[in-house]
Amino acid sequence: MTPIPVPLPESYRLLNHGPTVLVSSAHGGRRNVMAAAWNMPLDFDPPKVAVVVDKSTFSRELIEAAGEFVLAVPTRAIAEKVVAVGSCSGRDGDKFDALGIDTLPAARVGAPLPTGCIGWLECRVIDEPHVQRTYDLFLGEVVAAWADPAVYSDGRWHFESGGDALRSLHYIAGGAFFFTGDAFDAKE
Repeated sequence: MTPIPVPLPESYRLLNHGPTVLVSSAHGGRRNVMAAAWNMPLDFDPPKVAVVVDKSTFSRELIEAAGEFVLAVPTRAIAEKVVAVGSCSGRDGDKFDALGIDTLPAARVGAPLPTGCIGWLECRVIDEPHVQRTYDLFLGEVVAAWADPAVYSDGRWHFESGGDALRSLHYIAGGAFFFTGDAFDAKE
């Protein structure tokens, strides 16, 4: 699968349905990936996102050092890996290698694009030290966006075309997830 570019003014559409994301980071020859349920699009022009990254995480160290990160939308097919990346620390070793998560190179940032995902947002940190320190909230300007053409085209998701394996994940609580269902028109 080769990701297709998503126009930056439409990049919010990759997150506006509320998926759990993988947060990819890299700095100084080290890289990491973590799961994050608390994320959202913030703005259109320039496009911005928000994600919570706890101060105790290795991802936080890499993001603060590099000033950039990737948000990736994982699928039902890799749900077990999503749980696994959230259950161990990158300080103990490369989670990409340990969990068999392949990557693609990003176009505008140093953090890799995890495979098994259907959307990717390459982001540069908008430095807000008080917000980061007080709320563990990182704001990012989206500098590149990509999607899997099997389930994203014409500016919107088409989950029904990819089957259950290519549907996005949504975290509930206590280790429970659901995945995106079929689309419907509320006017009918």
